[in-house]
Parts: sequence; structure tokens; C-alpha cells
Amino acid sequence: MNLQTLFAERIGGAAFGLSNEIYKFEKIKRAKAAARQAHPGVELLDFGVGEPDQMAPAAIRRALKKAADDPANRGYADNGLREFKVAAARYMAEFFGVADLDPDKEINHSIGSKPALAMLPLCFINPGDVALATVPGYPVLATHTRYLGGRVVKVPLLKKNGFYPDLDAIDADTAQRAKLFYVNYPNNPTGAAPSEEFFDRLIAFAQLHNILIVQDAAYATLVYGRKPLSILSRPGGKETAVELHSMSKSYNMTGWRLGFVAGSARVVQAYAEVKDNMDSGQFKAIQLAACAGIADRKLADRVNRHYQRRLRKMVKCLRSAGFDARMPGGTFYLYVPSPCGAGTTAFATAEEASQFLIKEHSISTVPWDDAGAFLRFSATFESSGSKDDDRVVAELGARLARAQLRF
Repeated sequence: MNLQTLFAERIGGAAFGLSNEIYKFEKIKRAKAAARQAHPGVELLDFGVGEPDQMAPAAIRRALKKAADDPANRGYADNGLREFKVAAARYMAEFFGVADLDPDKEINHSIGSKPALAMLPLCFINPGDVALATVPGYPVLATHTRYLGGRVVKVPLLKKNGFYPDLDAIDADTAQRAKLFYVNYPNNPTGAAPSEEFFDRLIAFAQLHNILIVQDAAYATLVYGRKPLSILSRPGGKETAVELHSMSKSYNMTGWRLGFVAGSARVVQAYAEVKDNMDSGQFKAIQLAACAGIADRKLADRVNRHYQRRLRKMVKCLRSAGFDARMPGGTFYLYVPSPCGAGTTAFATAEEASQFLIKEHSISTVPWDDAGAFLRFSATFESSGSKDDDRVVAELGARLARAQLRF
């Protein structure tokens, strides 16, 4: 039997698994392993991790333990518990002022944002259809659009535009053919936060061209110096957009795999239809545990302050090393222009700079070369507490100074 001839073209067909190309994050993983082997006594400073460094709040963990022991919570959750939908509606009202969401028709849970992003193209994309997707960014919606025979048009996020997409630069014919427009604010990796003006322009663009906005709001409560903002709170937002929220970042619940989709009842209905044929819902106990904290501003604010303190220390450290670093509008990332060299070594790309920092100085970052050369430093590094944060950041500064970076 020749299995190689059976693989679908969407994952490479007969060439699947035979390429020598290495994915960016696999390169980082290998470089970290090589650095640990070459420098066994040196602590690896990992600023490349994209998941929280702390446990979920105690109130949520206690609720999980209680719900897991309740026999009423065994069995399939299917399209979700009403209790979680109601709690999600309270969260939208409390944090974003979106008070008119119907929990029964305009909200449905997801097993994290990733599966929801994979399912939404199944609701809308036929072969040849177009989806717009900002880059750099999370690739899942674009990947599944291609799987379905759709075409993805990349919309670059440039520093000169405040890391917002330049809507005027999108070709009119492309805009008319597009069905979906994937955006992510607060934005990973750039740290840009949404503004009312941006969301209003995006909504007007979507209305003009009959496009559904898919707003990935995984970092929604992690904003600094401003109020959290939902696209559903803007005029026309609920009619033109669907917003994806996640418990992973705001409540340190990474790995619990829980989020929700909110917006137009017809879109949520379509998502629920596809979802019902893809999974059997998240464990009821996890949904009930989230209800204990999802609308609790004090819990979210505590997580927010943790990252804000770290980011401010990192900004000061990176600026002293020559980076053009400044506080982001949101997320727990610093997105900074990459150095062009170190000493006599030149870097042609951010990836080369990242590999140099890992291998030579045991500093791990994530490189992005999609729209300029940038490095992403995450405030989710490992430490034993707030005092140890100072030690880690000081060590980062010392190593960057020794690297003799050029910009």
C-alpha cells in the first residue's frame, strides 16, 4: 500500500512529510535545545513563550474542583451550558458595555479560540472565495480557508499605520470578492490595541463590501492606559462582525480550552451548526468554573497589573540596549524592530537575529519578517515572583549589553 499517494493536496499531497523546510517555531525549539547543550550552566531566558506564566485564579480552580465532583456534570456538553452563555453575556456587559447580547442566540461557547477560527471558514468559504487576513498574526483562519479552496489575501500591519490595516490599500475587486476579514485586537504580535475610530472605519468597510469581520479578541482585557473595547459595542458592529473571546489570556486559563463566539444570531447559528458536527462541547465542569470568575473585574485586573508591571520593566531594559521599545496598547508582548547586527555579524532578517540571541546569549524571542523585521518579547517569562522578575530583566539587560547589538 502506498500511503503517500493518499494524502490530500491541502497538506501537501504526495509530497507530505518529505520537505526539509523547518517551521519557525521548530527552529526556535531546536536552537533552544542547542543552547542548553552548549551552555549547560547558563539559564535560558525565554521571552518567546506565548502563554501565561501563572495559575488560573484560585476562585476558578476551586469552582472546577467542586463541579468536577458533581455527577450532574458528567456527559457531553454539546453546544454548551446556558449558565456559561449567561456568564459570557455578563462579561460582555461588565467589561465592554455590550449589554444587549442574547445569551441563547448570540453567544456560543468554543473549545478555545483556535477551533472556532477553524470552523468559521466552513460556514462561509466556497472554493475560490476570498478571506482577508492581517499579517503578522495567527494563521488558523487563513489555513482553513486554503484547505477549503479559498484564497487568502494578506493585509500587512505596518508601523507607519499604527499596526492597523490600511483599508484604502486593499484592491477594490479583492474587497468585493472577500467574504471574511480576520483581525485581532489587541494584536498579537504587535501589541496594538483597538480604537473606536479604527473599529468604525473597519465596520464601514465591511458594510460597503458585504464582508463579515472576524475579530479575535483573545487579549481583550489586557489593555493599558485605556478601557477594554469590543467591536460589538460600536454602531453596526453586531451586524457586521463576530467576536471571539478566550479565557486563556485574561484569566490564565491556557490549556483549559474555553472561549466563546459572540455577534449576529445568524452567524452564531451557523457556527453552532458546524460545531455540532465537529465536537461534543467542553467539559461542563470547566464551563461552570469559568462562570465563577469571567465577569469578575478584580480577577482580570489583577492579571492585567501583573503583565503591565513586567512590560514597563522590559521596556526600560530594552531601550537601554538600543531597542525602540515602548509600552504596547495591549497584550503581553513587546514588538520591537530587530537589530541589523551584533558586533561584526550582520543580520539580514529578524529570524537571523533571533537565532543569534538564542545560540550566543541564551535569550529566546520570536522573530517576525512578514511586514518588516521585528522581534517579539513576551512578558510571560518564568520567575519565582515579583522580586525575581527584577533579576531576570536585569540579566536580560546584561546579556544584551554584551551582545553589542547594532540598529
